[in-house]
Amino acid sequence: MLHQGSQPPATVSTGLGWFSIIRIGLVQASIGALVMLATTVLNRLMVVEFTMAAAIPAGLVAWHYAVQLARPLFGHGSDQGRRRTPWILGGIILLAGSALLATRATLMMEVSPQGGFALAVIAYTFIGFGVGAAGTSALALLASGVAPQRRAAAAATTWIMMVAGIVVSAITVGELLKPYSPERLMIVASGLAAVTILITAISVIRLERSETANLFAETAKDAPVPNFREALREMWEERAARRFTIYIFVSMIAFSMQDLILEPFAGLVFGMDPGDSTQLGGQHQGGILIGMIIAGIGGSAFAGRLPSDLRVWVVTGCVGSAASLACLAMASIHGPGWPIAINVFVLGFSNGIFAVASIGAMMGLAGAGEKTREGVRMGVWGASQAIAFGLGGLIGAIGVDQARAALASDGSAFQLIFAIEAGLFVLAAILAVRATSASAQTNQNNGTSLKQTGKKEVFA
Repeated sequence: MLHQGSQPPATVSTGLGWFSIIRIGLVQASIGALVMLATTVLNRLMVVEFTMAAAIPAGLVAWHYAVQLARPLFGHGSDQGRRRTPWILGGIILLAGSALLATRATLMMEVSPQGGFALAVIAYTFIGFGVGAAGTSALALLASGVAPQRRAAAAATTWIMMVAGIVVSAITVGELLKPYSPERLMIVASGLAAVTILITAISVIRLERSETANLFAETAKDAPVPNFREALREMWEERAARRFTIYIFVSMIAFSMQDLILEPFAGLVFGMDPGDSTQLGGQHQGGILIGMIIAGIGGSAFAGRLPSDLRVWVVTGCVGSAASLACLAMASIHGPGWPIAINVFVLGFSNGIFAVASIGAMMGLAGAGEKTREGVRMGVWGASQAIAFGLGGLIGAIGVDQARAALASDGSAFQLIFAIEAGLFVLAAILAVRATSASAQTNQNNGTSLKQTGKKEVFA
């Protein structure tokens, strides 16, 4: 209910409607589909078909995450201009073009490893910039254009759509790549790039022109936007924001360690071909999707607050992920005959549960600062997530390479890495309790402050 002086209820707006939220979700789906190509299909080709060390594609993926340290700058830029859609569309175009360049570079590596790798570094650099510009601006648009009581639901919805985009693209690309050939890969990658650009262009048309979309953005304009350095300083001084940033960092390392080794694991231990291993990755993403839906419907993340129920969902997801990874460790020794598809699906399901609860917390905290804007805050958390993803993937891949050399056994090497990842998820569960406890205390203090100062706020 909106308390706004003597203004009649009929004038109350709820910000972006569900149709607009779904349009932003289509942008997220496009981002997920393009990133899937670069981080799974190309990764698989380098390791299995071209017999390169897993550290090579892992390093490229880690680099594309590293350049996303620029996310806070993208968010601050859209804060200052209060125009998110140019950043979104421009980011998608850059991402799509860079994904095509990365595909060409990967194919070059078979005949010219050094030239192909140099081109790949350039391609993955711009992939990172594209993801950072489009992703940060899309989430900032949600945080600034959606009513506070609807932010968590909107974030979960768009994230679910992003995972759905990954699932659909992984399954579709996997089918279209049968039988595999370099020429077929370029055709499929070009089609994916064209479709995602078209979807994004249609989705963002007039998205920021409606009165409801700018309701909260106009309110935020009342106070001047602090400079970039000041905004970062103010945010880091908040205990809840600081603890949440650390939680995001550790949990995303745990989440991403298997990303770059799952398909090589399927190929080396279970003998799957590129199409089958890509579909296995799609089953993992499918599990994430269903886990998000169930957590969103059954949990409290949609309420836009941070009660104890949120911690239950986060911890449940982390513990479930740890258990699933422990099973994958056993599968590494068992080999063919293990129900690998079910195991990977359950892992994704558990990942989805903790992810949607984390998203609810993120959106609940996005507008909590007195001076820092949504773009900067989402940029900082996005940068933390990106660096963690890069480190996690790199640690997983290098760890597998080192373990394979030391243990002289593919199965034992993957078993060790999956076991370490399971332990990190247990640590993430502990940190989640601390982070959400601080967030709940922040919300309580903010509520008390509002009552004392007589400020008005939007409540569910």
